[in-house]
Amino acid sequence: MDAEGARTYILQRLRSELPSERSYHSLAHTLDVYASAIDIAEREGIEGEDLTLLKVAALFHDAGFVISDRDHEEASCSLVREHLPRFAFTGTQVERICELIDATRIPQSPKDLVAEVLCDADLDYLGRADFVSIGDLLFAEMRAYGVLSTEQEWNELQERFLSRHRYFTTTNRAQREPVKQKHLADVRAWLARRAG
Repeated sequence: MDAEGARTYILQRLRSELPSERSYHSLAHTLDVYASAIDIAEREGIEGEDLTLLKVAALFHDAGFVISDRDHEEASCSLVREHLPRFAFTGTQVERICELIDATRIPQSPKDLVAEVLCDADLDYLGRADFVSIGDLLFAEMRAYGVLSTEQEWNELQERFLSRHRYFTTTNRAQREPVKQKHLADVRAWLARRAG
């Protein structure tokens, strides 16, 4: 299994084919999720083939945006199935990567620790200091694609999303959840000021 070749291949495609309007689902997001997945996996004791497949899944998890705006997880798996066999991934490994990617679909549905790590890595920023700056990128992307248009709509969406979201790993429940709760309180305070 040539994980490094697969990494080079998909990063090149993301760099050259993602539309500029994808300000959040971007190469930077993929690299952030990749780094977060490695960090969380280390703390959770994931190693060997599980770690390799997790890293590849992190790199491919949003790659479907290069071919489709809808059901990007499904499109990502199409890319995985089409291209990873060229990098000596077995059918079983390919399907495992697709299973991990599918777990990140909202609402997230991880079935084991490796999938939990990928799900937490994908939304790691919700409990970090760069929450607002990364959120601004998502707001810009959603506006560009006509999903919403006002700051009010954006903060209402954030309030719903943050209040329903939960981290799965021991690592993120300890490190990210308290900060995420502070961000949720800030969003609620913003909405309360607007309502008042």
